[in-house]
Amino acid sequence: MEFETKAIHIGQEPDPTTGATITPIYQTSTFTQDGLGKHKGYEYSRTGNPTRFALETALASLENGKYGLCFASGLAATTTILCLLKSGDEIVAGDDLYGGTIRLFNRVFSNFNIKTIYVDCKDPKNFESAITPKTKLIWLETPTNPMLRLCDIKSIGGIAKQKKIMLCVDNTFASPYFQQPLDLGADMVVHSTTKYLGGHSDVVGGAIILNDKDIYEKIKFYQNAIGGTPGPFDSWLVLRGIKTLAVRMKKHEENAMKVAEFLEKHPKIKKVNYPGLKSHPQYELAKKQMSGFGGMISFEVNGDKEATKKIVESTELFALAESLGGVESLINHPFTMTHVGVPAEHKARLGIVENLIRLSVGIEDTNDLINDLKKALES
Repeated sequence: MEFETKAIHIGQEPDPTTGATITPIYQTSTFTQDGLGKHKGYEYSRTGNPTRFALETALASLENGKYGLCFASGLAATTTILCLLKSGDEIVAGDDLYGGTIRLFNRVFSNFNIKTIYVDCKDPKNFESAITPKTKLIWLETPTNPMLRLCDIKSIGGIAKQKKIMLCVDNTFASPYFQQPLDLGADMVVHSTTKYLGGHSDVVGGAIILNDKDIYEKIKFYQNAIGGTPGPFDSWLVLRGIKTLAVRMKKHEENAMKVAEFLEKHPKIKKVNYPGLKSHPQYELAKKQMSGFGGMISFEVNGDKEATKKIVESTELFALAESLGGVESLINHPFTMTHVGVPAEHKARLGIVENLIRLSVGIEDTNDLINDLKKALES
């Protein structure tokens, strides 16, 4: 079954009670039992809910995984994975990560004596060199947020397998339509379903997809014990969103490519980061491990902080906002927004400078988007 068909049908069979074509929103906290120990598979909605289960099943199929688990946010999903670790364990992570992930590693789990070692994510050898007997997890984002760098999932997966270390890939930027890390050697995939999977900027959620039954059972226990689960309506919104994921991602990519090409030629732009450009230093890797290049772009302005501020405040179609992956285009200033809590030396090492701008390119008319940026750059 092809991706587009799975997104519409897997886990979303007609409701057996009413024949409803669309999965119902089971807006209930509890389920009536026929007797002690006699229930129909559901007892309490934190533990399991039919709407959430439909989404978990659908997402697993899109990532070619056996098991899916959904959460109240991407960070709730990440937190639950980290509960597999214990005091004294270490994480080796790519250095270019979402600011919230860095904050979670550095300021929360460090309190439990779980250390994170950051390495330049572009070279798999850096991960191998950083591994110690204490390393229990390798964490990647690819493409990265906000620099659009790539990690070689297959090579790093081979290292992780040889060392018997878990590998988790945050696949939020690419979405399962353009990249499927489990097929490349990852043990787990994590998503902020808030982004492309939901696709309409109206829900917050997260997900984990994996194949290993033992790890799945552990995470499922933590999902229930910790309680960071999404409600039925949030699950339904993401379930609705993934039905159009394929058509949306095609348009996101089409628009992003044209916007990136426009920016690359503009005299006020110093550098454009987009894996679909031949100028991207990892363009060949992008073609190898991704089936498309996505809708995210970042670029540096030829100018100072004030010039950058003027641009991000001058667009009309590109809304100045956090988040990404919705049908509408967004413009973001990572230095003061998504990565404001990242230590200054870490930002400097990555190139997250004050004249860096990030775009989430939506599915509006391409010419309208380019004209909007053109006016802002020339204002």
